Amino acid sequence: MRSRHRLGRRFGWLWGAYGTSELGTWLAFGAFPLIAIQVLHAGPAEVAALAAVGALVGAAAAVPFGPWVEFRRKRPVLIAMDLVRFTALLTIPAAFALGVLTFLQLLLVSVVVAAADITFRAASGAYLKTLLPAEDLLVANARFDSTAWTTTIIGPPLGGVAVGLLGPVATVVADAVSYLLSALGIGAMGGHEPRPERREAARMRAGDLLAGWRYILADATLRRLFFNTTLFNGLVMATQPLLAVLMLDRLGFAPWQYGLAFAVPAIGGLLGSRLARPLVTRFGQRQVLVVAGTLRALWPVGLAFLGPGTGGLLLVMGIELGLIFCCGVFNPVYTTYRLKRTATERVVRTLSAWAVTTKATTALLTAGWGVLGSLLGPRTAIGLAGVLLLATPLLLPRHDRTPQHEPEPAHSRT
Repeated sequence: MRSRHRLGRRFGWLWGAYGTSELGTWLAFGAFPLIAIQVLHAGPAEVAALAAVGALVGAAAAVPFGPWVEFRRKRPVLIAMDLVRFTALLTIPAAFALGVLTFLQLLLVSVVVAAADITFRAASGAYLKTLLPAEDLLVANARFDSTAWTTTIIGPPLGGVAVGLLGPVATVVADAVSYLLSALGIGAMGGHEPRPERREAARMRAGDLLAGWRYILADATLRRLFFNTTLFNGLVMATQPLLAVLMLDRLGFAPWQYGLAFAVPAIGGLLGSRLARPLVTRFGQRQVLVVAGTLRALWPVGLAFLGPGTGGLLLVMGIELGLIFCCGVFNPVYTTYRLKRTATERVVRTLSAWAVTTKATTALLTAGWGVLGSLLGPRTAIGLAGVLLLATPLLLPRHDRTPQHEPEPAHSRT
C-alpha cells in the first residue's frame, strides 16, 4: 500500500481536521436526546421530533447552499461551516449554565448543525477532488472511512464516561471544541485555491436549486447508485430505534450489552475500509462496488430472528459485524466512484443534493417505521425492512458505458 506521506502535507491537515471533528461527534453521540430527557424532561414524541424534524428542516435549509458554494473557494466554506457548528453548539452549554435552555433551542441548534454538516461534506468532496490527483482519491477516502470507524469505536464509550461524570452537556462542549480545532487545522493547510469560474449567469436562479438532482438523474450510473444508497441507508437507519426497543425492552438486554453489540462490530468497518484499495487493485472498482453493495444487503434481515440471552447478543454482533465490514469496503469505493464520475464544476451541487435526499429519506423512513413498529411490533417491522433491503442490489450500476470526469492533476492547480 502506498505510504501515507505520498498524499502530502495539505491532505494531512485535512485528514487531521476530519478525524478531530468525527471524534467530537461520536463523543457527543446521543447527547441531544439525553439533554432533552434528563434536563428538559421531554417525552417520547418530543425526542422523536428532535431527531426527525431537525434532520428534515436542516436538509431543506441546506438546499440553497449547494449552488452558492459551487462557484466559491471551498476552503473558506469549510472553515465557515466548522465555525457555524462550533458557535451553534456552544449556545447549549451557555444556556444551560444560565438556566434558560429550552427544547426549542435544541431543535434550532439541530437544524443549524444539520444544514452546516451537509454543506461541509459537499464542499469537502469538491475540495478533495481539486487537492489530489484521481488515482489518490480512493486512498484518501479509505483513510477518511477508517478514521470514521475508529472514532465510532472509541467515541461513544468515552462519551459515556464523560456523561456519567459530568453530564450530557459536557460532551456537547467537546463536540463544539472539535469543530473549532477542525477549522484551525483547515486554516493551517495553506496553499493556493483558485476561484472557480462560473459558466452560467452571475446571479443564482431558482433552477440552480435543483441542478444537483437534475445532474444525478441525467446520468444512468449515478442515478442507480443514488437510489441504491439512499434507500439502503434510510432502511438501515429506520430500524435502529425499533432494534433499541426490541433489545432493551422486549428482550431485556442491559444498556451496556446494547452498546457493546454495536461498538465491537465497528472493527469490521475499520478492517473493510483498509481492504478496499487492495480489493479494487485486484478485482476492479465496479466489481468491488457491486459485490460489496450486494453482500451488505444480505445481513439486516437476520435481526428479525434476534432472541434473548448470550445467543441473541452474539447473533446481533455477528450480523452487525458482517454488515459493517461490507459497508467498510463499499463506502470508500462508492465515494470515490461518485466523485470521479461527477464533473468538477458540479461536485458541490451533486453531493449536496445527495446528502439532502439521504437525510430527508432517512428521517421519513424512520418516522414511517416507527408507525409500523407500533402497529406490527418491532420484530415484524425490522424483518420487513430487511426483506426490502434484499432488493436494493438491483439498483446498483451493472454497466458503465459513459466516461468518468477526472480532475486535472493537482500539481497544475497549485
